[in-house]
Amino acid sequence: MRICIIGGGLTGLTAAYHLGNDHEVDMYEKRRFLGGCLSSYEIGDYHIEEFYHHCFAWDTRLFSLMRSLHIADKLEWLRGTSGYFSGGTVYPLNTPVEIVKYPLLSLTDKVRLGLLTLRSRNMDVGPLDDITARDYVVSTIGERAYNSFFEPLLTSKFGEQRDDVSAAWLISRIGVRSNRGLSGEQLGYLKGGFHTLIEALSAQVGRQCVVRLLDPVTSVSREHGSWSVNGQQYDVVISTIPPSLLPGTGLAEGFSIPYQGAACMLLSMEKEVTSGIYWLNMKERAPYGAVIAHTNFVPVERYGEHLVYLASYFQGSVAQNLDRVMIDDFCHRFHVDPGAIRWHRMAVDPYAGPLYTVGFRKYILPYQQNGLFLAGMFSSPNYPERSMNGAVIAGEEVADLVSRRASD
Repeated sequence: MRICIIGGGLTGLTAAYHLGNDHEVDMYEKRRFLGGCLSSYEIGDYHIEEFYHHCFAWDTRLFSLMRSLHIADKLEWLRGTSGYFSGGTVYPLNTPVEIVKYPLLSLTDKVRLGLLTLRSRNMDVGPLDDITARDYVVSTIGERAYNSFFEPLLTSKFGEQRDDVSAAWLISRIGVRSNRGLSGEQLGYLKGGFHTLIEALSAQVGRQCVVRLLDPVTSVSREHGSWSVNGQQYDVVISTIPPSLLPGTGLAEGFSIPYQGAACMLLSMEKEVTSGIYWLNMKERAPYGAVIAHTNFVPVERYGEHLVYLASYFQGSVAQNLDRVMIDDFCHRFHVDPGAIRWHRMAVDPYAGPLYTVGFRKYILPYQQNGLFLAGMFSSPNYPERSMNGAVIAGEEVADLVSRRASD
């Protein structure tokens, strides 16, 4: 069969990887390189992700893909520390002693939060799809814990729609972050960055398929039992981009999946400023919801400079001059001389991920829709939280469906 794959992110690359040996596959990617949200900057002699990334111990399908690409030996497990920044103070929240000393929650709140964290690992989140995260936390832990601990996190991630987010998303998020020892969380990272994964996938796909870079899809139509994409004829189309962006298919009107954008600033600095913490959540309102000090996670010696992400999410359009606003606020809040910032990069993706509001399950699309094959962040493996593992599963499952169709 002649197959068109729209989108060169992790899902599209995975599907192409599994289909390219047995079929004639063309991949369309609007950017000048592959990788999607897993793309990286090339800075001197190293690569660093545009958007911060790590993986978790249960991302088994991701690890299986790494093994098949012969890069699994590059996966390492590192200590990921976290904390809260409030009132100009960094509060680490990793060891039992640090958690007990945290002044913004009572001892009762901390016990209840600890019990919820333990339960979250095995909870069925299905029934929580119709309950807001706020209502669930208030009823389970209490109003004070919600206002002091969870509300700032939800605000940083979802802004004004924080009260619409489902408890299913929140509990899934807590569960996936519960792989903690006495000193912090164990997180996975690839030596050389996740560019190593994209490079290995891209090399294999490039040998098997035709990769059309800088070639956005502008027209899709059904003609005499086949598909026309940008004037080329195909038996099957697999789209991994948001359905509302797929032209000429009618999906934009029928499937209004809520998305939010991400604006991620990457800074190079002369010294570290988060007291050794990798992931620092902001308690007060700021133009970014978290400070992710990459080189407090991956050894700074691999880069020769301290690397810090400032993470911001938005709905609609990104705020004007956000890069300058973020830098100015960061320098003021963390007492950084602007001259100590060597360089910065800003990555913006208006469709960085679904907005997991109450009732999101009704938005989940089957892999086959209107004669098309669809797979991506809107697919069931990425509910109720998107992940690299979910992207791989979606790519594998849609490739298996297409293969079975070809053999029928």
